[in-house]
Formats: sequence, structure tokens, C-alpha cells
Amino acid sequence: MGKIKLTKTELKAQQDALRQYRRFLPTLQLKKQQLQVEIRLSRERLEENREQQRQLVGQLHEWIAVFGDRAMLDEVIAGLRLVRVERGQMNIAGVMVPTFGHAEFEMPAPDPVATAWYMDEAISALKDAVALRAAGRIIEEQERLLSNELRTTSQRVNLFEKVKIPECRENIRRIQIQLGDQSTAAVARSKIAKKKSSEVPA
Repeated sequence: MGKIKLTKTELKAQQDALRQYRRFLPTLQLKKQQLQVEIRLSRERLEENREQQRQLVGQLHEWIAVFGDRAMLDEVIAGLRLVRVERGQMNIAGVMVPTFGHAEFEMPAPDPVATAWYMDEAISALKDAVALRAAGRIIEEQERLLSNELRTTSQRVNLFEKVKIPECRENIRRIQIQLGDQSTAAVARSKIAKKKSSEVPA
């Protein structure tokens, strides 16, 4: 705790600071709660995203197992190229986070004669799996940004609750004691002076 002036001006400054901390603390606590909820939701979205990826990869393996055409699938995979991931932005609890729009792909047109009939579905599933992985990375980024903001907000809540508000209260208490002592001393001096003046012979 720093040295403070034990004056009426400092008392007012400390009381104003205490009012301000008390006014902002509930807002920070609410933001902390919102961030905790949003982080939990983003983790649920990420787990759902990963489950969808597992299901799509499972479908691809099933096609390979059924049709035994790994070479053709490898050729399709080699030709498929993720060109662009369109991203947006969204405000979550005061934090701007990226959002997934869609994924754009390029690939050579398959030969309709040489390509097996099921490859269209395999290509579609493969695109979905790659798009889901890109979306998953964006969800991970959302969670990272929200976690960073939660850490900062928690530090501010702790600073207000555990340092600033108790410090202001203690400063106000010390100043009030000092001002009370000064007032008592002034009254005592006044009484002594009055007594002495009444004792002076006329």
C-alpha cells in the first residue's frame, strides 16, 4: 500500500475510487461468467466438429474396404486442393473472434469413364472432412482468444476484489481516524484557549 495524504481531499478521492471500483466490478464479474459459458460452448462445438470428422473418415475407410480401390482414392486425394477458407468475425462477450464461412476447393474434373460411380460421394465426404478440419481450427482459435480474455478479465476481477477495494477501504478508515483525531485535538485546543482566556484578569 502506497503512502497517502491524510486529508479531506484524499478522503474524497479514495471514496470516489471505491465507488468506481464497486460500479465496474459487477460488469467484470458478468463478463467473466459469459466468457466461461462461451468457452464451454466452444469446447462442445469443437468436440462435435471432431466427432463429425471421425464419422466422415470412417465412411471413407468403409468405401475403401468395400470397393478395395485405395489407388483411385489416393489419386482423388492428391488432386483435391483447398484453395481458400472464407472467414468472418463475431463479437462474443466483447471479444472479436473469427468464424468459419465455407471452404473452396480445386480439383481436376474426374474422368467419368475411368472413375468409379461411388467416387462422387467419396470426393464430397473428403471435401466435408477437410472443411470440418478448417472449421475446427477456427473454433480452436475462438477458444484461445476467449481464454486469453478470460484470463485478463479474471485478473481484473481479482485486482478489484482482493487489492483495490480493500486498499481503498483501509485508506478511507485511516484518513477518517486521522481527521477524527485532528478534529478532537482542535476541540481540545479550543477549550484550553477558551479556559485560558477566561482566566486572564480583566
